[in-house]
Amino acid sequence: MKMCWMTVCALAVAGSAMAQVDVAAQRKQDKLVHLNEIQVIGSHNSYHTGFAPSARKYLEKVNPKALRALDYSHPALDVQLTGGVRQLEIDVFADTKGGRFAHMDVDDKIKAAGLPADPPFDPDHVMDKPGFKVMHVQGLDQRSSCQTFVACLTTVRAWSKAHPGHMPIFLLIETKEGEVKELPAAPKTEAFTPAVFDLLDAEIRSVFKPGEMILPDEVRGRHATLNEAIKTGGWPTLEKARGRVVFLMDQRKVESIYTEGHPSLRGRILFTNAEPGQPDAAFIEENDGTKAVIDGLVKQGYLVRTRTDEGTEQARTNDTTRRDTALATGAQIISTDYPGAEPSSWTGYKVELPGGMVARCNPLNAPVGCVSALLQDAGK
Repeated sequence: MKMCWMTVCALAVAGSAMAQVDVAAQRKQDKLVHLNEIQVIGSHNSYHTGFAPSARKYLEKVNPKALRALDYSHPALDVQLTGGVRQLEIDVFADTKGGRFAHMDVDDKIKAAGLPADPPFDPDHVMDKPGFKVMHVQGLDQRSSCQTFVACLTTVRAWSKAHPGHMPIFLLIETKEGEVKELPAAPKTEAFTPAVFDLLDAEIRSVFKPGEMILPDEVRGRHATLNEAIKTGGWPTLEKARGRVVFLMDQRKVESIYTEGHPSLRGRILFTNAEPGQPDAAFIEENDGTKAVIDGLVKQGYLVRTRTDEGTEQARTNDTTRRDTALATGAQIISTDYPGAEPSSWTGYKVELPGGMVARCNPLNAPVGCVSALLQDAGK
């Protein structure tokens, strides 16, 4: 049967024949469309479950501006994936000895203010054990749907295995360190050194097997640098990318630490948020980037992430300006606090692709004839 590349005519065929045509068409298209030629929706601070009642009351009194900006939450990671999100953001704190973040300083503030104690944030005492921890702000905003990095990754892998053929999942990792001005007594963070990054990679490898991840070494191939590879078609096709995950580094300030001893990310797992043109440059964040800047990077072969909203402001007023601009760019990853399955409670503001699709043909660089309906998870 001749397939219609410029329309979704394959979807108009009835009954069992439709499923057969869809599978064949999808497999054919998967050989042509590359990882950087799609567009997906992601969630920002995907682990974040918000504040308990007394913490909310305390923060509302001492810093209402901060509460306003942090007043969002997400369901469990696997629920978000089922809802259509294909990029998750996870903040990690190093805790090589364990116990560094076992107590929240805000609980002391709550008690001093005469407020009732909130439910324990760590009833299973996982914070006492060594390993990377997942939270937003130490001592203040630590409630997460998965409190350890391994737990978050295990949830994602279990969902992935239960949904073979899914579109690739981008895992954006932010390494956190620094002090909390509002809470001088909050735990001091542990610095991310090359050795600590070795431990981070090791935790990832303890959950995901090599073939389940798209790694810098695979994308670089025989090229001298990763940057050279992505500018000459190095990203894998969907035929090779389905059912796998891609690890990305959120912040740029630790790029040189992560690449130390690993030129062009040799042997590493995460793609760094790099300066364009650097040997390790393949992924770039342009959270406030203009369409011209983002599109210029995408045309060079870069994977780009941008954001549609920040600090709950757009969600409170249903301001879609930034969202609409982001969706019109060639950015492959569009991140929000309000994906389609999680609209804002204030206005219904949300960010989703047409028809609630989990992916669509990239509006800038998708190959001619790409059909978005064929980019959904295999078998759906």
